[in-house]
Amino acid sequence: MFNIGDKIVYPMHGAGIIESIEEKEILGNKQNYYILVMPVGDMKVMIPTENVDDIGIREVIGEEEADKVLDVLKKNTTNETINWNKRYRENMLKIKSGDIFEVAEVVKTLMLRDREKGLSTGEKKMLNSAKQILMSELVLVKNITPKDLESLIESYIYL
Repeated sequence: MFNIGDKIVYPMHGAGIIESIEEKEILGNKQNYYILVMPVGDMKVMIPTENVDDIGIREVIGEEEADKVLDVLKKNTTNETINWNKRYRENMLKIKSGDIFEVAEVVKTLMLRDREKGLSTGEKKMLNSAKQILMSELVLVKNITPKDLESLIESYIYL
């Protein structure tokens, strides 16, 4: 169970801070929900407290792990599938995993591909989503603005 003020990650949505825990009735069913405020995109998300384990909610990473994530962005190795459809599915699985290292790999791969060959509309949406997920967690850990973090990410990827 998490508490108000805890920083957590909601896979496929990103990281945020629990603003409150409220009981809501939705479709006749009363449940407690975490009200999560996202630092990137100014969104609020309601997460049923009962489903936390099923959804894969976890605490944000620490400062040391955040540095390792940024190191992933610096590395020049990318193992990219040529087939668009297969590449899209592989990247989607990485994003859904909730593993920030996997999400960082997707961001790096897609940003490099965009610069070299361009991206399809679907991959552009995926890149924006993965970047938002990555940045939401790193903003909370590194305590910097989204704009400064985006510049930092680009400087690491496009060394």
